[in-house]
Amino acid sequence: MTSAVTYLNPRGAVPRLGRYSHAAVAASGRLACIAGQVAVDEAGNPMAPHDLGRQVPVVFDNIGKILSGLGVGFDSILAFTSYICGDDARDGWYAARDSVYDRLFPSGDYPPNTLLIISGLARPEFRVEVSAMACLPD
Repeated sequence: MTSAVTYLNPRGAVPRLGRYSHAAVAASGRLACIAGQVAVDEAGNPMAPHDLGRQVPVVFDNIGKILSGLGVGFDSILAFTSYICGDDARDGWYAARDSVYDRLFPSGDYPPNTLLIISGLARPEFRVEVSAMACLPD
C-alpha cells in the first residue's frame, strides 16, 4: 500500500530540532481537519486529570479513533498542532510524546508539528491538546 503522505526535509532547510518533518505532501485526496483532542474516555470523562504524561497517550488514542472512523491511520497525518500547559510541562511532553511516536511512527518519519506552550486549555484538568490534519482518499 502506497502512503497518502510523504514527509520531507528539503535540501536547504535548517536542521530539525526534534521528531518532526519540515513538510508533508499529500499524494492526492481530501483534507480532514481534526479538532483538538484532550484526554477523555468514551463517555467524555476526563482521564488522568492534571497528569500530562498520562494524558498524552489518551490524546493520541482519541486521534487514532477519529482516523479509524475516517477509514485511515496515522500514516495519513499531514500535520499536528500540539498545546501544552506551562513551560514546566515541556520535558514531560517530549518524553510522553516520544514514547507514543515510537509506536505510531516506527519508521522514524514524523509529521510536521507545531508546539505551543500556553497558560491553559478549556478545562483546568487538561494539560495537553493536539489537533491534526489528515489526508483522506478520494
